[in-house]
Amino acid sequence: MRLLFLGAGGTGGYFGGRAAQAGADVTFLVREPRAARLREHGLRIQSPLGDATLHPQLVTQDTLQGSYDVVVLSCKAYDLSSAIEAIRPAVGPDTAVLPIMNGVLQYDVLDREFEPHRVLGGLCQINATLGPDGQVVHLGKHASIVFGERAGPARSARCEALEQALAGGEYSCRLSGEIYQDIWEKYVFLTTLAAATCLMRGTVGQIASTDDGLDILGSLLQESQAVAAASGHAVRPEADASARKILTDPAQPMTASMFRDLRQGLPVEADHIVGDMLRRARTLGVDATYLRAAYTHLQVYQAQRAAG
Repeated sequence: MRLLFLGAGGTGGYFGGRAAQAGADVTFLVREPRAARLREHGLRIQSPLGDATLHPQLVTQDTLQGSYDVVVLSCKAYDLSSAIEAIRPAVGPDTAVLPIMNGVLQYDVLDREFEPHRVLGGLCQINATLGPDGQVVHLGKHASIVFGERAGPARSARCEALEQALAGGEYSCRLSGEIYQDIWEKYVFLTTLAAATCLMRGTVGQIASTDDGLDILGSLLQESQAVAAASGHAVRPEADASARKILTDPAQPMTASMFRDLRQGLPVEADHIVGDMLRRARTLGVDATYLRAAYTHLQVYQAQRAAG
Protein backbone atom coordinates (compact mmCIF):
# COMPACT_ATOMS: atom_id res chain seq x y z
CA MET A 1 0.00 0.00 0.00
CA ARG A 2 1.40 3.37 -1.07
CA LEU A 3 0.94 6.08 1.56
CA LEU A 4 1.35 9.81 0.97
CA PHE A 5 1.72 12.04 4.03
CA LEU A 6 1.12 15.72 3.42
CA GLY A 7 3.87 17.52 5.28
CA ALA A 8 6.56 16.30 7.63
CA GLY A 9 5.84 18.42 10.68
CA GLY A 10 5.41 17.26 14.25
CA THR A 11 2.38 15.05 13.70
CA GLY A 12 2.77 13.88 10.10
CA GLY A 13 6.53 13.60 10.46
CA TYR A 14 6.21 11.39 13.52
CA PHE A 15 3.53 8.98 12.29
CA GLY A 16 4.77 8.88 8.71
CA GLY A 17 8.38 8.54 9.83
CA ARG A 18 7.62 5.77 12.29
CA ALA A 19 5.53 3.94 9.68
CA ALA A 20 8.39 4.18 7.19
CA GLN A 21 10.81 3.00 9.87
CA ALA A 22 8.59 -0.08 10.34
CA GLY A 23 8.70 -0.85 6.61
CA ALA A 24 5.65 0.92 5.17
CA ASP A 25 5.80 2.46 1.71
CA VAL A 26 5.63 6.11 2.78
CA THR A 27 6.22 9.25 0.73
CA PHE A 28 6.12 12.79 2.11
CA LEU A 29 4.71 15.67 0.08
CA VAL A 30 6.58 18.73 1.31
CA ARG A 31 7.53 22.20 0.17
CA GLU A 32 10.92 22.58 -1.49
CA PRO A 33 12.70 24.24 1.48
CA ARG A 34 11.59 21.41 3.77
CA ALA A 35 12.57 18.86 1.13
CA ALA A 36 16.05 20.37 0.87
CA ARG A 37 16.54 20.19 4.62
CA LEU A 38 15.29 16.61 4.76
CA ARG A 39 17.59 15.58 1.93
CA GLU A 40 20.56 17.11 3.72
CA HIS A 41 19.87 16.08 7.31
CA GLY A 42 17.23 13.37 7.06
CA LEU A 43 13.98 13.20 8.96
CA ARG A 44 15.12 13.29 12.57
CA ILE A 45 12.81 12.11 15.32
CA GLN A 46 13.58 12.76 18.97
CA SER A 47 11.34 10.75 21.26
CA PRO A 48 11.28 8.98 24.63
CA LEU A 49 10.35 5.94 22.56
CA GLY A 50 13.68 6.12 20.72
CA ASP A 51 15.44 8.55 18.42
CA ALA A 52 15.74 7.94 14.69
CA THR A 53 17.15 9.54 11.56
CA LEU A 54 15.40 8.45 8.38
CA HIS A 55 15.83 9.25 4.71
CA PRO A 56 12.27 8.90 3.42
CA GLN A 57 10.87 9.23 -0.08
CA LEU A 58 10.04 12.85 -0.84
CA VAL A 59 8.01 14.67 -3.47
CA THR A 60 7.18 18.33 -3.95
CA GLN A 61 4.30 19.91 -5.82
CA ASP A 62 6.45 19.99 -8.95
CA THR A 63 7.45 16.32 -8.76
CA LEU A 64 4.19 14.76 -7.52
CA GLN A 65 3.03 12.20 -10.08
CA GLY A 66 0.43 9.46 -10.00
CA SER A 67 -2.10 8.49 -7.37
CA TYR A 68 -1.60 6.85 -3.98
CA ASP A 69 -3.67 4.33 -2.08
CA VAL A 70 -4.07 6.55 0.99
CA VAL A 71 -3.32 10.25 1.45
CA VAL A 72 -2.91 11.27 5.10
CA LEU A 73 -3.74 14.84 6.09
CA SER A 74 -2.35 16.12 9.39
CA CYS A 75 -2.43 19.83 8.58
CA LYS A 76 -3.92 22.59 10.68
CA ALA A 77 -7.49 23.56 9.82
CA TYR A 78 -6.48 26.98 8.48
CA ASP A 79 -4.28 25.23 5.90
CA LEU A 80 -6.97 22.81 4.70
CA SER A 81 -7.79 24.65 1.46
CA SER A 82 -4.17 24.75 0.32
CA ALA A 83 -3.71 21.14 1.47
CA ILE A 84 -6.60 20.01 -0.73
CA GLU A 85 -5.09 21.68 -3.77
CA ALA A 86 -1.69 20.15 -2.97
CA ILE A 87 -2.97 16.57 -2.76
CA ARG A 88 -5.47 16.74 -5.60
CA PRO A 89 -3.05 15.27 -8.21
CA ALA A 90 -2.41 12.31 -5.88
CA VAL A 91 -6.09 11.41 -5.47
CA GLY A 92 -7.16 8.84 -8.04
CA PRO A 93 -10.40 6.86 -8.43
CA ASP A 94 -9.40 4.39 -5.70
CA THR A 95 -7.53 6.73 -3.36
CA ALA A 96 -8.69 7.11 0.24
CA VAL A 97 -8.14 10.42 2.01
CA LEU A 98 -7.46 10.07 5.74
CA PRO A 99 -7.58 13.27 7.79
CA ILE A 100 -6.09 12.94 11.28
CA MET A 101 -6.96 16.55 12.05
CA ASN A 102 -8.74 18.05 15.04
CA GLY A 103 -12.49 18.67 15.04
CA VAL A 104 -15.20 17.55 12.62
CA LEU A 105 -15.71 20.47 10.24
CA GLN A 106 -13.07 19.17 7.81
CA TYR A 107 -15.35 16.30 6.76
CA ASP A 108 -17.89 18.66 5.23
CA VAL A 109 -15.11 20.25 3.17
CA LEU A 110 -13.41 17.01 2.15
CA ASP A 111 -16.69 15.32 1.25
CA ARG A 112 -17.51 18.17 -1.14
CA GLU A 113 -14.08 18.02 -2.75
CA PHE A 114 -13.52 14.26 -3.03
CA GLU A 115 -16.95 12.61 -2.38
CA PRO A 116 -17.78 10.98 0.97
CA HIS A 117 -16.90 7.40 0.00
CA ARG A 118 -13.26 8.43 -0.51
CA VAL A 119 -12.87 10.09 2.89
CA LEU A 120 -12.06 7.91 5.88
CA GLY A 121 -12.51 9.00 9.47
CA GLY A 122 -9.41 9.46 11.56
CA LEU A 123 -7.82 11.02 14.59
CA CYS A 124 -4.50 10.99 16.35
CA GLN A 125 -3.28 11.73 19.84
CA ILE A 126 0.25 12.97 20.24
CA ASN A 127 2.17 15.90 21.65
CA ALA A 128 4.78 16.66 19.01
CA THR A 129 6.32 19.70 17.42
CA LEU A 130 9.20 20.77 15.20
CA GLY A 131 12.43 21.70 16.95
CA PRO A 132 14.63 24.67 16.03
CA ASP A 133 16.66 22.59 13.60
CA GLY A 134 13.67 21.03 11.87
CA GLN A 135 13.66 17.83 13.89
CA VAL A 136 10.43 16.16 14.99
CA VAL A 137 10.27 16.39 18.78
CA HIS A 138 7.91 13.94 20.48
CA LEU A 139 6.98 15.19 23.95
CA GLY A 140 5.89 12.30 26.16
CA LYS A 141 5.45 8.63 25.38
CA HIS A 142 1.89 8.61 24.09
CA ALA A 143 1.24 8.39 20.36
CA SER A 144 -1.83 6.82 18.79
CA ILE A 145 -3.67 6.86 15.50
CA VAL A 146 -7.26 5.68 15.02
CA PHE A 147 -9.09 5.36 11.71
CA GLY A 148 -12.06 3.66 10.11
CA GLU A 149 -14.89 3.77 7.63
CA ARG A 150 -17.52 6.41 8.33
CA ALA A 151 -20.19 4.31 6.59
CA GLY A 152 -20.48 0.66 5.63
CA PRO A 153 -18.58 -2.33 7.03
CA ALA A 154 -15.87 -1.32 9.50
CA ARG A 155 -13.39 -3.90 8.28
CA SER A 156 -13.29 -2.90 4.64
CA ALA A 157 -10.52 -4.20 2.42
CA ARG A 158 -8.84 -0.80 2.28
CA CYS A 159 -8.95 -0.31 6.04
CA GLU A 160 -7.56 -3.77 6.69
CA ALA A 161 -4.76 -3.06 4.21
CA LEU A 162 -4.05 0.26 5.93
CA GLU A 163 -4.07 -1.45 9.33
CA GLN A 164 -1.44 -3.86 8.06
CA ALA A 165 0.62 -1.09 6.45
CA LEU A 166 0.72 0.93 9.68
CA ALA A 167 1.50 -2.03 11.93
CA GLY A 168 4.74 -2.18 13.86
CA GLY A 169 5.45 1.52 14.33
CA GLU A 170 6.31 3.23 17.61
CA TYR A 171 2.69 4.21 18.21
CA SER A 172 -0.58 2.46 18.88
CA CYS A 173 -2.81 1.95 15.86
CA ARG A 174 -6.48 0.98 15.95
CA LEU A 175 -9.04 0.28 13.26
CA SER A 176 -12.30 1.52 14.77
CA GLY A 177 -15.79 0.30 14.10
CA GLU A 178 -17.20 3.55 15.54
CA ILE A 179 -14.80 6.12 14.17
CA TYR A 180 -17.20 9.07 14.12
CA GLN A 181 -18.05 8.47 17.77
CA ASP A 182 -14.32 8.37 18.56
CA ILE A 183 -13.80 11.60 16.62
CA TRP A 184 -16.60 13.38 18.48
CA GLU A 185 -15.30 12.28 21.87
CA LYS A 186 -11.87 13.66 21.08
CA TYR A 187 -13.49 16.84 19.72
CA VAL A 188 -15.43 17.35 22.97
CA PHE A 189 -12.33 16.90 25.12
CA LEU A 190 -10.13 19.04 22.89
CA THR A 191 -12.67 21.87 22.77
CA THR A 192 -12.83 21.88 26.56
CA LEU A 193 -9.06 21.78 26.90
CA ALA A 194 -8.42 24.47 24.29
CA ALA A 195 -11.17 26.77 25.54
CA ALA A 196 -10.01 26.53 29.15
CA THR A 197 -6.24 26.75 28.71
CA CYS A 198 -6.45 29.57 26.14
CA LEU A 199 -8.96 31.57 28.18
CA MET A 200 -7.09 31.13 31.46
CA ARG A 201 -3.58 31.12 30.00
CA GLY A 202 -2.42 28.18 32.08
CA THR A 203 -2.28 24.43 32.53
CA VAL A 204 -5.21 22.26 33.56
CA GLY A 205 -3.66 21.89 37.00
CA GLN A 206 -3.24 25.62 37.46
CA ILE A 207 -6.86 26.20 36.46
CA ALA A 208 -8.15 23.35 38.63
CA SER A 209 -6.28 24.76 41.64
CA THR A 210 -8.13 28.09 41.62
CA ASP A 211 -11.32 28.83 43.54
CA ASP A 212 -13.65 28.44 40.56
CA GLY A 213 -11.46 26.55 38.10
CA LEU A 214 -13.07 23.14 38.54
CA ASP A 215 -16.50 24.64 37.97
CA ILE A 216 -15.35 26.39 34.80
CA LEU A 217 -13.65 23.28 33.45
CA GLY A 218 -16.72 21.19 34.25
CA SER A 219 -19.06 23.70 32.64
CA LEU A 220 -17.04 23.81 29.42
CA LEU A 221 -17.04 20.02 29.31
CA GLN A 222 -20.77 19.87 29.98
CA GLU A 223 -21.56 22.35 27.21
CA SER A 224 -19.45 20.48 24.67
CA GLN A 225 -20.93 17.15 25.72
CA ALA A 226 -24.42 18.57 25.31
CA VAL A 227 -23.60 19.57 21.74
CA ALA A 228 -22.27 16.08 21.02
CA ALA A 229 -25.40 14.47 22.46
CA ALA A 230 -27.69 16.77 20.45
CA SER A 231 -25.66 15.85 17.36
CA GLY A 232 -26.27 12.13 17.93
CA HIS A 233 -22.89 11.33 19.48
CA ALA A 234 -23.41 11.33 23.23
CA VAL A 235 -20.09 10.82 25.00
CA ARG A 236 -19.75 7.30 26.37
CA PRO A 237 -19.20 6.82 30.12
CA GLU A 238 -15.59 5.67 29.74
CA ALA A 239 -14.69 8.73 27.66
CA ASP A 240 -16.42 11.01 30.16
CA ALA A 241 -14.55 9.41 33.06
CA SER A 242 -11.23 9.73 31.25
CA ALA A 243 -11.83 13.41 30.52
CA ARG A 244 -12.89 14.23 34.07
CA LYS A 245 -9.89 12.44 35.54
CA ILE A 246 -7.60 14.78 33.60
CA LEU A 247 -9.65 17.93 34.02
CA THR A 248 -9.97 17.65 37.82
CA ASP A 249 -6.31 16.91 38.57
CA PRO A 250 -4.62 19.87 40.30
CA ALA A 251 -1.22 18.45 39.32
CA GLN A 252 -2.09 18.02 35.62
CA PRO A 253 0.47 19.85 33.42
CA MET A 254 -1.56 19.45 30.20
CA THR A 255 -2.32 22.34 27.89
CA ALA A 256 -3.87 22.40 24.43
CA SER A 257 -1.64 22.82 21.39
CA MET A 258 -3.86 25.80 20.58
CA PHE A 259 -2.69 27.49 23.76
CA ARG A 260 0.93 26.73 22.94
CA ASP A 261 0.44 28.26 19.48
CA LEU A 262 -1.32 31.28 20.98
CA ARG A 263 1.50 31.83 23.44
CA GLN A 264 3.96 31.97 20.53
CA GLY A 265 1.81 34.42 18.56
CA LEU A 266 1.01 31.81 15.88
CA PRO A 267 -2.23 31.16 13.97
CA VAL A 268 -4.74 29.07 15.92
CA GLU A 269 -7.59 26.72 15.04
CA ALA A 270 -10.04 28.79 17.08
CA ASP A 271 -12.77 28.94 14.42
CA HIS A 272 -12.46 25.24 13.58
CA ILE A 273 -12.58 23.97 17.17
CA VAL A 274 -14.15 26.30 19.76
CA GLY A 275 -15.95 28.42 17.17
CA ASP A 276 -17.47 25.45 15.37
CA MET A 277 -18.62 23.88 18.65
CA LEU A 278 -20.27 27.19 19.58
CA ARG A 279 -21.97 27.47 16.18
CA ARG A 280 -23.36 23.96 16.58
CA ALA A 281 -24.56 24.80 20.09
CA ARG A 282 -26.48 27.81 18.80
CA THR A 283 -28.01 25.83 15.93
CA LEU A 284 -29.08 23.06 18.29
CA GLY A 285 -30.33 25.34 21.04
CA VAL A 286 -27.69 24.29 23.58
CA ASP A 287 -26.67 26.82 26.23
CA ALA A 288 -22.99 27.64 25.75
CA THR A 289 -22.16 30.58 27.99
CA TYR A 290 -18.65 29.44 28.79
CA LEU A 291 -17.86 28.54 25.16
CA ARG A 292 -19.03 32.05 24.18
CA ALA A 293 -16.53 33.60 26.59
CA ALA A 294 -13.69 31.41 25.38
CA TYR A 295 -14.40 32.01 21.70
CA THR A 296 -14.69 35.77 22.25
CA HIS A 297 -11.25 35.69 23.85
CA LEU A 298 -9.84 33.79 20.87
CA GLN A 299 -11.47 36.14 18.37
CA VAL A 300 -9.85 39.10 20.11
CA TYR A 301 -6.48 37.34 19.88
CA GLN A 302 -7.00 36.70 16.18
CA ALA A 303 -8.00 40.30 15.55
CA GLN A 304 -4.95 41.60 17.40
CA ARG A 305 -2.72 39.24 15.47
CA ALA A 306 -4.21 40.32 12.13
CA ALA A 307 -3.70 43.98 13.04
CA GLY A 308 -0.04 43.31 13.68
